[in-house]
Amino acid sequence: MPRLLALLLLSLGGLAAAEPRPLIIAHRGASGYLPEHTLAAKALAYGQGADFLEQDVVLSKDGVPVIFHDTHIDTTTDVAKKFPGRQRADGRFYALDFSVAELKQLNVTERFNPKTGKAAFPKRFPVGVGSFQVVTLEEEIQFIQALNRSTGRNVGLYPELKAPAWHRQEGRDLSATVLPLLRKYGYDAKDSACYLQCFEYAEIKRLRGELGWSGKLIMLLGGKGKGPGETDFTYLQTDAGLAELAQLVDGIGPPISSYVAGKTPAERQVTDLAARARKAGLKSHPYTLRADELPKCVTSVDELLSALFTEAKVDGLFTDFPDLCIKR
Repeated sequence: MPRLLALLLLSLGGLAAAEPRPLIIAHRGASGYLPEHTLAAKALAYGQGADFLEQDVVLSKDGVPVIFHDTHIDTTTDVAKKFPGRQRADGRFYALDFSVAELKQLNVTERFNPKTGKAAFPKRFPVGVGSFQVVTLEEEIQFIQALNRSTGRNVGLYPELKAPAWHRQEGRDLSATVLPLLRKYGYDAKDSACYLQCFEYAEIKRLRGELGWSGKLIMLLGGKGKGPGETDFTYLQTDAGLAELAQLVDGIGPPISSYVAGKTPAERQVTDLAARARKAGLKSHPYTLRADELPKCVTSVDELLSALFTEAKVDGLFTDFPDLCIKR
């Protein structure tokens, strides 16, 4: 009996010592199954076991943070039908030109091309089916916290500040509006279940400096070249760039192709970016695993997960299909 007990304790100790699996971050919710950034998509992702739910944040005309992936809203709503003539000179409809009361009149739908009406992902939830409403950031925070209370879990937020420089050009300060809301609900500490992310390096510096953000922060990165605000994505993925970022942020969010690349499965290569980021003290949370849009260098979701989790050893992963990643 003592020997069996010792073996059991040893086994339990081994389980406790096992490395935690990478975080599963629901990209715009379970957007592979329901229209993105709807509470229905967030609820499904929550039920599928996601660790974090993503919120892309822009401002409405009356200065309220609302959840849209883009500053324009004509690819995921019926705004062109409900408010004809309210587009800008470029032909696009922008959240910033509509009050929350007006945005609440819209029906959110599966992403589509506003010129052709065709779905961005033809095999997903049908365009125009169902009744889904625009959600404010505060409504979503309250929704997630209510689910955490009823389930006993602690699923976190992963908000992205969308185009803060553009908002400032329009006379609005997105970051200065969002941060007080996150503080109000207790997401401003390093141990809070919240990662705040942005593609603009200048804004990342502003968040840590001028705006005094002390919570977890992620620098989003494109693959190569320069991004918004002349952010040099290529440099920031070098050892020197990672060391520089480590003074400001807790992790990086590059595309999957920065970790697993190749034109065919035979040519697939796993890079050392996650290892170099970890050496600098940074987490790696790449985006976005889509079961219906896999990289050419893999033949299945499991193959991609193996390359990311086992070979590259990333710390988290954005996905439109949380259930397929949780069960791995």
